[in-house]
Amino acid sequence: SEGDTTKYSVWSFFPRYLYLQFSKGANAFFLFITILQQIPDVSPTGKYTTLLPLMIILTISGLKEIVEDYVSVGDIVKASNGQFLPADMVLISSSEPEATCYIATSNLDGETNLKIRQALLETAEMQTEKHLSSLSGKIECEGPNRHFDTFTGTLYLNGKSPVAVGPGQVLLRGTQLKNTQWVLGIVIYTGSETKLLQNSIKSPLKRSTVEKVTNGQVLRLFLLLLAMSLVSYVGAILWKEGHGGNIWYMGMKGNSHGLGFDILVFIILYHNFIPISLLVTLEIVKYVQALFINWDEEMHYEGNDVYAMARTSNLNEELGQVKYLFSDKTGTLTCNIMTLKKCTIAGIMYGVSSSVITESGGLSDPTLLQNFESDHPTKDYIKEFLTLLCVCHTVVPERDGNKITYQASSPDEAALVKGVKTLGFVFTTRTPSSVTIDVMGQNFTFEILNILEFSSNRRRMSVIVRTPTGKLRLYCKGADTVIYKRLSDDSLFVNETLTHLECFAKEGLRTLCIAYTDLTEKEYQQWLIEYKKASTVIQDRMQNLEECYDNIEKKFLLLGATAIEDHLQARVPETITTLLEANIKIWVLTGDKQETAINIAYSCKLLSTQMPCIQLNSKSLEATQQAINQNCQDLGILLGKENDLALIIDGETLKYAFHPEIKRSFLNLALSCRAVLCCRLSPLQKAEIVDLVKRHVRAITLAIGDGANDVGMIQTAHVGVGISGTEGMQATNSSDYAIAQFSFLLQMLLVVGLWFAFVNGFSGQIIFERWCIGLYNVIFTSLPPLTLGIFEQCCSQKSLLRYPQLYRISQAGEIFNTKVNRIFNAGFHLRRQWADVGSNGNVDTSSQSISPFHLFAQYVVVTVCLKAGLETLSWNKFNHLAIWGSIIIWLVFFAVYCFLWPTIPIAPEMTGQVSFIN
Repeated sequence: SEGDTTKYSVWSFFPRYLYLQFSKGANAFFLFITILQQIPDVSPTGKYTTLLPLMIILTISGLKEIVEDYVSVGDIVKASNGQFLPADMVLISSSEPEATCYIATSNLDGETNLKIRQALLETAEMQTEKHLSSLSGKIECEGPNRHFDTFTGTLYLNGKSPVAVGPGQVLLRGTQLKNTQWVLGIVIYTGSETKLLQNSIKSPLKRSTVEKVTNGQVLRLFLLLLAMSLVSYVGAILWKEGHGGNIWYMGMKGNSHGLGFDILVFIILYHNFIPISLLVTLEIVKYVQALFINWDEEMHYEGNDVYAMARTSNLNEELGQVKYLFSDKTGTLTCNIMTLKKCTIAGIMYGVSSSVITESGGLSDPTLLQNFESDHPTKDYIKEFLTLLCVCHTVVPERDGNKITYQASSPDEAALVKGVKTLGFVFTTRTPSSVTIDVMGQNFTFEILNILEFSSNRRRMSVIVRTPTGKLRLYCKGADTVIYKRLSDDSLFVNETLTHLECFAKEGLRTLCIAYTDLTEKEYQQWLIEYKKASTVIQDRMQNLEECYDNIEKKFLLLGATAIEDHLQARVPETITTLLEANIKIWVLTGDKQETAINIAYSCKLLSTQMPCIQLNSKSLEATQQAINQNCQDLGILLGKENDLALIIDGETLKYAFHPEIKRSFLNLALSCRAVLCCRLSPLQKAEIVDLVKRHVRAITLAIGDGANDVGMIQTAHVGVGISGTEGMQATNSSDYAIAQFSFLLQMLLVVGLWFAFVNGFSGQIIFERWCIGLYNVIFTSLPPLTLGIFEQCCSQKSLLRYPQLYRISQAGEIFNTKVNRIFNAGFHLRRQWADVGSNGNVDTSSQSISPFHLFAQYVVVTVCLKAGLETLSWNKFNHLAIWGSIIIWLVFFAVYCFLWPTIPIAPEMTGQVSFIN
């Protein structure tokens, strides 16, 4: 089977494209004018003077749509090593032992590590055509969805019991087969139903401020056009009463029309008052600006050869007006490259003073090794602690001779496995049913019975293993809040470990608690029945499994905790300092612990030791309301104004702060602070905070993040920026702009954004001859605003970065100021429009020819082009070429156009007009 991923097909292109174009108000208006011009005796400008420019604009936009559209394609499928899979399918068998295979999922989630998949035992032997022909049954599975890491299905083979099918047996479209000769699979989703294409949804519709203002101005111009038409109609009546209706050169033969008919005549006459080329000019300008972003070497990260990417060109000018910046912490401000820095085992902290970070990234502490190798009372705890870190994970080892490379789904897991490797506990081999480790030269194999997977709700992962001595044991690692709830009353070192966790958090380290529990055979077999039942249901399988996991993850014995360091990205402190100087308010939204987030905030210069901090940590609605109201009262008249304060709040308190009774007070308090730090947030809470500011503050918001948990706030903000990091491509795929480093925001906002805020447009006016009218906006005056929008610079890049305060000019909307623009231009444009109607030319009735009204066109074109020069702040070769070139184009056109008649039967009234220029 095959799937179509294109936006258009051969048959749907025209209807869908025309619907898209005429849903724009300006295009619909000019279609209306074109239709009116086809009515006999209505149009004074001919039938085709609006149709031709409209066709040019629709053609240009149509070519752009075709270029930007893309095409790509997919019941048993065989795939070979290196091939990309064409559809979502359930793995039947493979060439490898135990029916395993390796896949690269970088096209889906951006992760470079290999993933392991294993076929079910019931199908693992079906490798030949004969076996496949005897395969009979059905697969029941959930409906198509966009979640890469989940799948709920059940395989029913004739004559056999139903078997649960999970994500470990599914190969997704877009993944690449690696280190495996071949695989066989049963297709379950094709085309638009595959998870790859389910993720290819359109981003929420975002419209820039300039686009909204432009639409409003077009509407006001239309209302003004109607008013002018009405005034002209009244003027026509008065003219006829005073001069009579039989005037040959005005084409009047005494005929009289009704009010509606005559107003339509004037609407067509004045329709160029609304610039038909404005929208297409803006589209071209924005498209070229987007290319400049993609080509900008200042936003090129050489580390992995990644350039910035403008995923939309509609929001370019918003980059110059950002007031509030919402940032994730891990992977955005930090590198998301983890190193095991410290640990606490059996109440003893290691890595305090004599720690050395080795080349492999692990922790080497002589004291730890000494305690393990001697008869120290904590020796057995150390061994169990390091063994757990070697076994409790989903890392896949790859061997290249004697060298082992670890492929991990998260940087945390890789850091832990690499860290204990330097201490002599080496993870060497993984099969679908076992893990082998090397402990000081001795190999130990653990049978993997079940993996209780990590999720953002559980915030922990566990494995149930049979140890080399035959014991049933459950190993678990997770956040301190969830592990401590499940500790046995017999657990030791609880207070000591908690104290060490607080020390780690103050240093900005990421922590995980390590614990285990022993299981009896009876207890495990009873739980296994429950597990198999939960794993085969179709409806709410994940919820049932989590409840099942929770039933066995209890009575833990605490071993200790790990502390992982995540380094700041390059130039983050300098970037934040500069953004603050540019009057951009920065809010950090993170799921990390409050102490960790505060430490990082100090490291990146978001907080300073001189900055007072307001901390909100409440456990009830009443307490939260009291704390917020008290702080608002303390600020007094400073409430609502920017103060050199920091607000720190956790997710639980924020839940109460969003109560309708106190939401507005909380927002006022937050807006009164220079920096805001929100900790322990869920992805939904991140999006809710952005939405709160976006709805109640008249300012442009920008959200930046690198993980799937940042997608909500990226899509909610006016401008969403994704960082292509190590947490996958979900944030990048949902963003408006993608960059590789947080520091590139300086170039994007202060340089690119401020330059792009100078987009402008000009409106064309009536000139008597019909084709001069039709081509005026499209050709004669379109180049100056085009080059102005693309190449205008208020000052040099060096100056913008040196003086970030310049950003406040565009941030306040002082560049695109419609009030000033309206006052300055109103008299000029109206004078141009009415000059055509009110000029008193001399009429030579004997020769029945008109004096040079068309000479006025020279002044209009030259004036408009020179006006573009007045608006230009930075002259360059492109501005000169556009302004002087447009004038030359008009003069050449005018000179040639005056000699067409009678060789070409067009524009007889233009004959001889060129002589008046002399």
